[in-house]
Amino acid sequence: MEAARFAVADDVGVIVALTEELRAELTPMRGGAVWSQREARFAPDAAAFEALIGRDDVCVVAGTIEGAVVGFGVCVVEPLHDGEDLGVIDELYVTPDARGVGVGEQVLAAMVTWCRERGCVGIDALALPGHRAAKNFFEGAGLTARALVMHRSLRE
Repeated sequence: MEAARFAVADDVGVIVALTEELRAELTPMRGGAVWSQREARFAPDAAAFEALIGRDDVCVVAGTIEGAVVGFGVCVVEPLHDGEDLGVIDELYVTPDARGVGVGEQVLAAMVTWCRERGCVGIDALALPGHRAAKNFFEGAGLTARALVMHRSLRE
């Protein structure tokens, strides 16, 4: 059965491997090269994720099937200029073999609940242009586009 729970130190090795899978999947996509250098804020290494798990302003969630970690999410509380807080989903990934059974929905629901408990005024998540599955996933969970980022490469 699929479930989501807050990640613990024993999950770090699997989460690092899933982070590497996420980057390998998204980097070749349109917008993915810049995403991997800018929006993918957390290095795929154990020390980085161990530090995240201990922070009060970060939620790291492990998505599981029958207890095995097959996905993860990272949500950060971002202070806004008016003193309110916004939840920002920086990472959300489920390994391809475990998609379509509700793991991602469980991970997202846990992060939304965590943000609500902290009084966040909303929650943001990024989907690369052309990544229809991610867009559909987030829209199905009630998120809507609020901005488009325009980019022009200056490389030859």
